[in-house]
Amino acid sequence: MLRFITILSIFYVLFATYGFQAFRTLFKAPWVHLLYLVLFVGAWVFLVVKVVGYRPGAALQPSTAIAGGVFFSFFCLALVLTLGMLIEDIVRLMVLGYTKITTETATMPSRRKFVSGIALGLAALPFGALLYGMVKGKYNYKVLKYTMEYDDLPAAFDGYRITQISDVHSGSFDNREKVAYAIDLINEQKSDVLLFTGDMVNNKAEEMLPWKSIFEKLEAPDGKYSVLGNHDYGDYVQWESKEAKERNLQDLKDLQKEIGFDLLLNESRYLEKDSSRIALVGVENWGKGGFKKAGDLKKAASNIAKDDFKILMSHDPSHWEEEVIPDEYHYHLTLSGHTHGMQFGVEIPGWFKWSPVKWRYKQWAGIYEQMGQYINVNRGFGFIGYPGRFGIWPEITVITLKKKSLT
Repeated sequence: MLRFITILSIFYVLFATYGFQAFRTLFKAPWVHLLYLVLFVGAWVFLVVKVVGYRPGAALQPSTAIAGGVFFSFFCLALVLTLGMLIEDIVRLMVLGYTKITTETATMPSRRKFVSGIALGLAALPFGALLYGMVKGKYNYKVLKYTMEYDDLPAAFDGYRITQISDVHSGSFDNREKVAYAIDLINEQKSDVLLFTGDMVNNKAEEMLPWKSIFEKLEAPDGKYSVLGNHDYGDYVQWESKEAKERNLQDLKDLQKEIGFDLLLNESRYLEKDSSRIALVGVENWGKGGFKKAGDLKKAASNIAKDDFKILMSHDPSHWEEEVIPDEYHYHLTLSGHTHGMQFGVEIPGWFKWSPVKWRYKQWAGIYEQMGQYINVNRGFGFIGYPGRFGIWPEITVITLKKKSLT
């Protein structure tokens, strides 16, 4: 970690110093130059203080993540300014070379305020977005509603409402009022069942303890069900022993039960209504690209019938194409999360959505369909790493099942 911070700091100083040329060109007042210095040094000091105080194996504190987010925001600002100044300097050198060839007196053209202004304007976009995401965006909860129609949906479940949440990452929270508001918002949907598709914590079960009393207020008449996500296994933190890691996982399972979740560990349940039923299947985490593969779809579905209407809870959407669609069973609806929509992107509901995470996951946010089977990838309730969200807001999904009319 120390080596990484050192290398990052070297680049930070280089970019900040070179990018300062834009400020010096645009602003002549010494206090502006001093403010630039204070802010950039302050962001670096904030990060270093938090990193030095971090104990390997300990849960990452929200303030440490904020320090990293602030530093990254200034890093991006300096990087874009540097790119702008570098492009201008390349042009200036080309002009200098040309004048050396064509004239007796060659001089380096001075910097132009116009170019520095453009560079600063472009740099302000990601800088402002990242800061907004940390201050406001991370708790900007959105309720997204979908209606899914099926020919073979049991008539008793026509109009059945499902609320899905995913990727809570409770260890990142820093505002009880905002989280409590989100829980109330979930309950206001008055869905029949609540399904949570994994990642309750970042690494340790203890992260959920301060938020337990809030999440205990979640309500759903037909029950609350959950599965595990990759972060729930504690694989991304050092443990003093194998037993300590196993105890942490058991503590998390017990905690979910205390909150009221029926945790499905490669298991299934039936949701019943008016003598009809639909199958709810839950697998442990299964993901491509080095992620944990504890999910066992065959085992999870061993107690249901092939012709049942089936809803599958699987944390990682890469599981869908790799194992779910090719399976002999037809899974009508799969519910996943995991991607967070990278917590950053551009989205105009119903028209356009983009995030860099699309280069990693084909199914990364919203509803997708293949071979008559559907998946919803929830954008996530919480946040991790970058302590914010911009453009891809925290999501509460409400899905209404409808029986398709034959007329």
